[in-house]
Amino acid sequence: MNFKPDHIQWLVDTKERLQTVDGKMVEVWELRHQPDDQILSAWAKHFRQHYCLDQQIDALRQGTPYSRSEYLLKIKFPDDTKAPGPSIRSGDFAEVLIADFLEFILGFWVPRTRYIGKTVRNESTKGCDIIGFRFAQNGSVSPNDTLCIFEAKAQFSGRGPKRRLQDAIDDSEKDQRRKAESLNAMKQRFLDVQNTVDADRIERFQDPEDNPYQELSGAAAMFSTNLFNSIMIQETSTTNHSNNKQLKLIVVSGDNMMDLVNELYRRAAHEA
Repeated sequence: MNFKPDHIQWLVDTKERLQTVDGKMVEVWELRHQPDDQILSAWAKHFRQHYCLDQQIDALRQGTPYSRSEYLLKIKFPDDTKAPGPSIRSGDFAEVLIADFLEFILGFWVPRTRYIGKTVRNESTKGCDIIGFRFAQNGSVSPNDTLCIFEAKAQFSGRGPKRRLQDAIDDSEKDQRRKAESLNAMKQRFLDVQNTVDADRIERFQDPEDNPYQELSGAAAMFSTNLFNSIMIQETSTTNHSNNKQLKLIVVSGDNMMDLVNELYRRAAHEA
């Protein structure tokens, strides 16, 4: 893969590995973000495109009294102070970063359609959090094609750590029920913009019985450094997960994560 956004260099594998109570390995990553204006601005632009393509902002705000930044802050982005806006912000951020991880580090194709159709800014988007695809052969269907579905949870504030990795694992178990709807929604958004090529790529994964493929699951938890608790991570269990043998677990910590999240939203709005 040729293109990698610069902020990905801040996502670092510490090489530390933890074990759950049932012996599953948990990768420990750190987001070592820096006050680099150029990288943060590029990251904010990348982040903004998940909610609203730059070429559409003026058409969408037409008829409203809002500037570009006001439109994004009042209509598209979760609220920065009014609940549940801050928790939606942190959750959306975690999902987008794990989508970046899946695409730019693990090498999957990850369509970014999840937030474009979001109509209620202070609600979580329904369905599977992150879906990635990998094709074993160009131009033909292979049983070695891979579908990967990740669930992501975040905790960037609070008085004490929470079991967010366990929450992600438990929600990942629900993805088998949500997969068909999520794939359909993704395909429909491509068809809405007459992108039949990518719609067909999604279609390849809609009938696993007649067109089998490999399926990976993933659960990710993201914390501010002061809320990261390795003992709690090791108390996590995957025994009730139906895809236990193909389940990837990662945790990510970083300093002052909620400040970073709010700064990205601020830049995304004011630099539009």
